[in-house]
Amino acid sequence: MYYIKKTLLYVLIQLLFVRFCLPLDTITVGQSIKNGEILVSSEEKFALGFFSPGKSRNRYVGIWFNKVSVQTVVWVANRDHPINDTSGVLSLNNNGNLELHHKYSNLPIWFTNVSATVTNGTVSAKLLDIGNLVLSQTDSKRIIWQSFDCPTNIMLPNYKVGLNRRTNVSRFLQSWKTSDDPSAGSITYKMDTSGQYQLFMYKNGIPKWRIGPWNGEELNGYPQPQKTNTFRVMFVNNDDEVSNFYQVDKSVIVQSTLEESGILRTYIWNDREQRWIGVWSAPQNDCDNYGLCGPNSNCNPFTDEQFRCTCLPGYEPKSYQYVNGNRSGGCQRKQHVSVCGNGEGFAQVKDVKVPDTSMVLVETNLSQKECNLGCLRDCSCTAYASADVRGGGSGCIIWYGSLTDTEMLADGGHELYIRVDASELVKHKSKRFSAKKGMLLAILVSSVAVIFLLTAFSVYWFRKRKRKAIRYLNNDSTREEENHEGGEHPSVPFFSLGKVIAATDNFSSGNKLGEGGFGPVYKGRLVNGLEIAVKRLSKSSGQGATEFKNEVKLIAKLQHRNLVRLLGFCIHKDERMLIYEYLPNKGLDIFIFDETRRSVLNWTKRFDIVFGIARGVLYLHQDSRLKIIHRDLKASNVLLDATMNPKISDFGMARMVGEDQIQGSTNRIVGTYGYMSPEYAMEGRYSTQSDVFSFGVILLEIITGKRNTNQENERSSRNLIEYVWDLWREGKALELVDSTLEQSYPIPQVMRCIQLGLLCVQECANDRPTMFTVVFMLGSETTLPSPKKPAYIYKGKQNQSDSSASGGGGSSVCDMTMSLVNGR
Repeated sequence: MYYIKKTLLYVLIQLLFVRFCLPLDTITVGQSIKNGEILVSSEEKFALGFFSPGKSRNRYVGIWFNKVSVQTVVWVANRDHPINDTSGVLSLNNNGNLELHHKYSNLPIWFTNVSATVTNGTVSAKLLDIGNLVLSQTDSKRIIWQSFDCPTNIMLPNYKVGLNRRTNVSRFLQSWKTSDDPSAGSITYKMDTSGQYQLFMYKNGIPKWRIGPWNGEELNGYPQPQKTNTFRVMFVNNDDEVSNFYQVDKSVIVQSTLEESGILRTYIWNDREQRWIGVWSAPQNDCDNYGLCGPNSNCNPFTDEQFRCTCLPGYEPKSYQYVNGNRSGGCQRKQHVSVCGNGEGFAQVKDVKVPDTSMVLVETNLSQKECNLGCLRDCSCTAYASADVRGGGSGCIIWYGSLTDTEMLADGGHELYIRVDASELVKHKSKRFSAKKGMLLAILVSSVAVIFLLTAFSVYWFRKRKRKAIRYLNNDSTREEENHEGGEHPSVPFFSLGKVIAATDNFSSGNKLGEGGFGPVYKGRLVNGLEIAVKRLSKSSGQGATEFKNEVKLIAKLQHRNLVRLLGFCIHKDERMLIYEYLPNKGLDIFIFDETRRSVLNWTKRFDIVFGIARGVLYLHQDSRLKIIHRDLKASNVLLDATMNPKISDFGMARMVGEDQIQGSTNRIVGTYGYMSPEYAMEGRYSTQSDVFSFGVILLEIITGKRNTNQENERSSRNLIEYVWDLWREGKALELVDSTLEQSYPIPQVMRCIQLGLLCVQECANDRPTMFTVVFMLGSETTLPSPKKPAYIYKGKQNQSDSSASGGGGSSVCDMTMSLVNGR
């Protein structure tokens, strides 16, 4: 009897062991998950179980991030069929299907509905570390069902939006109804597989926002960096599938949520702050709204809302109401013109999101010349564009009929060729006047003529002044920029001197905001009430005509919330002025280097400023159409708006380089002592890593509240970088944190920022992180490498130069001891 009892106890223990100690990520036939139990992926990144969203008491089966403290559900099984109690059970039945039951019914509330020949143990359900729940056959490993094939409101890395051609399954996103109700909402995000493939956001089935087609390099109009070392947007089109997805570094927790408000927003998890940080969102402006301006029109988000909609070349408003704001009717082909066999051609429209490609013809094997000739021979062809922009362009996208949803882009734009008549092609318009008899009519015509002549003279004088200003900007002394820009004139408004004088009250001393290397800066107010800041080039300024031209031509093409906005320019005889948006809080240096003012900047605000500066520099280096190196990034060139949002300014020293160009060089070294990288200061070699160095200095200044170049009484080091490096190596880094913060800051995040600052000011440019990496380091909890020896560490302090200094041959300055640099 004793042995029988012992054997039964052993069997019971084994059964319990099998029940509760199964592999964490897998359930097999006959097993189940009850309320309160969870299934965890092998690396514990994701969990599956029962949850109640928001204030709801209903229960759902879902998948969420396991290591994120804010429960973020990425998939819901029974989103339209909730359980109103805690009796739910999810099980894998004998037919190889997942089923959800509750105690009131034997019928499943939700099930996978797949057919498979199942024998004991041949099917299992597994939660993968990419957040995908899969049903697979254990012998062949063939996936017979997966949660990635069922619509959700979150796009995870490797989640594909598109069409699986083999299974005919369409993957898409669908919003929740509310934050408390995960049932299918009104917003969907899916791929349109008709014509040339593109992505749409719909509201109740009506297009709301569109991303243009893949052009061989990127999605036309995708509002973020598409390929970097950390974030990569992918597009696949083969016999198996056509899909779009993204990949990220495994150390970063990222998700894109289709919100019920109609916004697709990407977040990065910040483990230190225990919150999601938004890094981009779409749609971003009014022009992103599908078909805002109607057919055959172009929407420009970079101008005033009143003038955003214009007709495409060869078209005119369909209704007089178009200019009064009612643009739904769009534009139509100009009347009484022929575009078939009468010397017509194509007008080029640059930098656009091409029109809707749902109803286009795609020819992949034609050259650009063949596209042009083919469209010209077909009278019903209204426009064409390259299908693939690589190698100068190949293939054709051909439009017939109306052109809908064309939009100007700051970067990643396409070239569109629109069929126009001969007169439009040569930019010539004929005007006809007919004479009328009658004294009254003659008097009326004479009066109108006088007014017209006076107006025409004023317009002529103003345009002559503007043309002269543009010729001045495009003369030979700016040939370096024109090599990249094609010699185009700036697309910013020209202000008359009288308009500027009126706005600034004749440059009164009461309106003077300050003075920098460029010259004095004045506050002004235009007649429409808009406040402006006017930078007036001083004749004694160290910066001259070259910097003025460079800034106008550069900043005119930049659009970012963390860059100051140039409203216009003025040239009159010897006067040179730049007109900017007015920022009431002036420069960052006014706050962080003042004992009283910097006390209003708590750590959260300082971190937000750092993040904003980083995003602005990232835009210059990567997100704008051309790679831009600022070369004079410093605290005084970071301005603060009314809400303390940072905006980078002063592009007089900036340089544009080609997309594939790594660095440039110059014999004219300009910049500010304390912010210049060693390779630039000593050898004139500048690159994006030069700006990274300057950013690192600003980051350390924001943390400490001290200037890099000041001789502080409390420190023996000759500069801030050396001071931070000494304390870092001694394990006393927190001693350098600004005392006005009074220790009311998250220590881990501050230590991380100090370490990141030291990584940015490393002596060797190749050792510094890129700005994209900096942004991800700020927004995530990736492990940071140990910083190597910074620049400007003086002799006598290099006791670990062998281990910390980065090597380099040739003209590298990575192992030099730096001396004092003279800058402006």
